[in-house]
Amino acid sequence: MKNLALKSFVVLGLCTSLMGYANILDNGAKEKESKVTNLKLESVKQGSVLSIKDGAGSILYKESIDQTGEYSKGFDLNSLPNGDYYFELDSELKFMIIPFTVSVNDITFNEKAKNTIFKPFLYVKDEKVYLSRPAFDVSPLTYKIFYAENYDLVLSEKFEQESEVKRVYDFSKAEKGNYVFVFESNGRKYSKAIKI
Repeated sequence: MKNLALKSFVVLGLCTSLMGYANILDNGAKEKESKVTNLKLESVKQGSVLSIKDGAGSILYKESIDQTGEYSKGFDLNSLPNGDYYFELDSELKFMIIPFTVSVNDITFNEKAKNTIFKPFLYVKDEKVYLSRPAFDVSPLTYKIFYAENYDLVLSEKFEQESEVKRVYDFSKAEKGNYVFVFESNGRKYSKAIKI
């Protein structure tokens, strides 16, 4: 009987000390508060895509913009783990990059690192494809043109530091159908399809 009472006392003491330790851990851990951060963008175009990406470029959130005009939406960015992230607005002619950092209960936008990357502009007229890029963008640009039917490479071009890129491609003697331009510039890869 003495042995049973002694064991019960030890178990009770152990449970009491574990519960006290659990309360200390529970009180010491801070949970992130839920706070809504409002993102407001002016002059967005319908069909643009808004994403939230982490530092490695992985997409955490993606939304297609369904109206042209002003865009405003609240995001609970505090639910993200601490680290560096960015909003990316991908429109027909440019990427807009808005970087931010998440730390415990704090969101900091880096206004100095906000950036706009312009895409080359393509249009088709009379079986000719016109390609141009603004003169103020001197970053390296590589693009390849593929025939979409079988993805055969038609042409590849690379520009290192040209202040302006302007090209006209005559497709009048080329096979009719869809072509895909695949661009690489400023660490981004994107494509645009055209029909001849």
